[in-house]
Amino acid sequence: MYEPESVRIFVIEDDPVYLKFMQYVLGLNPDYEVNCFSSGKEFLQQLHRRPAVVTLDYALPDMPGETVLRQIQDFDPEIPVIIVSAQERIRTAVELLKAGAFDYISKDDDAKERILNSVQNALQQATMRKEIGRLRQEISRRYDFEKTIIGLSAPVKNLFPLMEKAAKTNITVTLTGETGTGKELLAKAIHYNSDRKAKPFIAVNIPAIPRDLVESELFGHEKGSFTGAQARRIGRFEEAQGGTLLLDEIGEMDLNLQSKLLRVLQEKELTRVGGNEVIKLDVRIIVATHRNLETEVEQGRFRSDLFYRLLGLRIHLPPLRERGKDILVLAKHFLDRAVVENNLGKLRFSEEAQQKLMTYPFPGNVRELKSIIDVAAVMAEGGEIRAQDITFSQVGSEPALPSREMTLEEYTYRLIRSYLNKYDNNVPEVAKRLNISKSSIYRYLKEMEAAGI
Repeated sequence: MYEPESVRIFVIEDDPVYLKFMQYVLGLNPDYEVNCFSSGKEFLQQLHRRPAVVTLDYALPDMPGETVLRQIQDFDPEIPVIIVSAQERIRTAVELLKAGAFDYISKDDDAKERILNSVQNALQQATMRKEIGRLRQEISRRYDFEKTIIGLSAPVKNLFPLMEKAAKTNITVTLTGETGTGKELLAKAIHYNSDRKAKPFIAVNIPAIPRDLVESELFGHEKGSFTGAQARRIGRFEEAQGGTLLLDEIGEMDLNLQSKLLRVLQEKELTRVGGNEVIKLDVRIIVATHRNLETEVEQGRFRSDLFYRLLGLRIHLPPLRERGKDILVLAKHFLDRAVVENNLGKLRFSEEAQQKLMTYPFPGNVRELKSIIDVAAVMAEGGEIRAQDITFSQVGSEPALPSREMTLEEYTYRLIRSYLNKYDNNVPEVAKRLNISKSSIYRYLKEMEAAGI
């Protein structure tokens, strides 16, 4: 039969009468294993046994209580230490609490209840810290770079060194890429692999907030600062204090607010709307956009000074259509998840289904692929996903034309280059797919690269 492990409590007390009292009080809880010591030296010889909680008499015969406290903290700062002392000097209590003691209890008539409550609270907080630590480790594993951005293609492999550099520094990061390529997921991976992972990750989707509320959402406001401001509210910058703030779709921000954001980023401080208090900030900034910010600057829709302030380390997430067989790798990943989430039997893709996935341009990128696979998994019968189980939306069902005019030669070159990316530079395979000769591919590459295209 399983018996729960007892909780080890160490009591350090030189007064033999009070030592028996402590042993009696803590012994009222059958889950506590109470170990008693009459000197600091005797206790320190047993510290390696790792007590869950220590109660410490401040005035020991062989060494000061603060010396014992310091040695406990050097050994393991997570062990809570409760000072139990006949001295009632407030200054001493405050100094010991500042030094890291969990609680300070005077030896008076209320000591019994206070000791039991304090030990219980210390154990609860220690349990919470362990759980939080476990969750943080779980999150870190979840956001392991190669588990976050799944794929084997060259464009994906090129992301990992940049992600590692971003995680090891506090430099501002600009994530670019089409909608659905995974910019927020990558931002989370950078945060949870950085020194800031124990602090908050806050994401703000700029276009999702009504324009007249963006300033309050980012910087907070004071009570009465505008109609409807019935109480003080801290903004997303303050929520992210010590951690990371993702400003998603930064290219959609109003020009007037851009100037206020620039000042906050430069000064590393803010003032809430309607307030006077200056709040210092320690926040790592990541911005994301599907727009070309250089073009936005040229057309006067984005401030050039903010653009250069945000630029930092640029990481571009490639569209799915340029990632070759990553489409099938991701499809298998999403299928495995769909099977578990929907309690389905084992499923696989038919050859025709794989071919259909590989020839679709995925205007919605990874997000669209996941949605398609979720539906296909539910529709499949006989343990196989067939081509007819894969349904594409009408939006973007036709191949996208280039956004600017090109010559036929230039368009052909870009089409060849796209197929080479898709099929991992396998020239014979690309020649087969495009129904042209291998020599034509090499000729186009040579001519267009010579022309600087």
